[in-house]
Amino acid sequence: MSQFDTANLSRIIEMAWEDRTPFEAIQQLYGLNQSALIELMRRELKASSFRLWRCRVSGRKTKHLKLRHPDISRGYCATQYKMR
Repeated sequence: MSQFDTANLSRIIEMAWEDRTPFEAIQQLYGLNQSALIELMRRELKASSFRLWRCRVSGRKTKHLKLRHPDISRGYCATQYKMR
């Protein structure tokens, strides 16, 4: 059983999939460190989706604040939330 309601669980998964949202932001907002997030994703996603996610985030510099380029200060792409 998850400690998060459906809306928060959905938002955590969405943030985990986003390239520019660092693990530290998820930890700050929801209290899940990287290993806890991996466990949550393993539990909540289908096995194939989990494997795709792990492959996507493994080694990605934008998912860790310490590895990010100093010029990247936002958590999303500038065009991500514009009206289309």
